[in-house]
Formats: sequence, structure tokens, C-alpha cells
Amino acid sequence: MQTDEALARKTQADMIIDRAAQQLRLLVVEAAKALRPFPAFPGAFFTNAVEVSLAGVERPDIGCIVVAEDGELYELEMKIDFGEEFGDLVDPVQARDETLRKLDALHPRDYVVLAYNALTQLTELIIERPDHQGAQTPG
Repeated sequence: MQTDEALARKTQADMIIDRAAQQLRLLVVEAAKALRPFPAFPGAFFTNAVEVSLAGVERPDIGCIVVAEDGELYELEMKIDFGEEFGDLVDPVQARDETLRKLDALHPRDYVVLAYNALTQLTELIIERPDHQGAQTPG
């Protein structure tokens, strides 16, 4: 009987986390739509994205996480390939490789933390925009 109750609590907790992840996904998409023009990622030529803090996520297998214009979370990998001959002048645009990999395989628990961090960062950027400064009310 105790095992059944314990499993029922665990199942309920899993459902709560999954529901929170789904709701946060919608909020992040809405915030990304509100942040127009979407900022270019620092140092990138082709990628518009905001870096997401990894605070609260203990995942050594993920690198730079960003939220893109579509409101989805991605791992961003940037490389510069100068080829075999360093003596020749290389076009920096052609040498640059920026790859966004969608984070589909995240556990909902990790997604909740990253999505919350993303939402917080997008909200701060929206509030800092000059066109939003007048909309703030004294607190």
C-alpha cells in the first residue's frame, strides 16, 4: 500500500512538472514575439538569440543555451574554420559556422529551469527597451 501511494505522489509530481514546462514554453514564445527587433547574439554574424543562464541546471553535456526568435531553446555552437592555409586571406563570413541545435531531449525538470531563466532574461530585455520605459509604474 505504501509503495502505491509513493508511486502515485511521484506520478503526480511528474505531471505537475510537465504541465509547468508546457506553460513556460508558451510564455517564452510570447516573450520572444514581444522582443522585436530580436537582438543579435554577441559575436555572431547570423544568429539572433539571447543566452540563457544555466543556473540551476547541472548538465555537463550542454554548452551555450540560447532562446531564439521563435521562443525555442537551442544549444548554440560557433566555430571559425580557416581551412588548411592560414597564410591566405579568408572571408570571415564564409569561415564562420553558427549552428543551433534544438533542445528536444530535455527532461521537463531541466526545461522548467532553463525556460524560467530564458523568460526572466527576455522580460528584462523587454523592460529595458526605450519604448517600454514610459510604461513602467512607480512601485
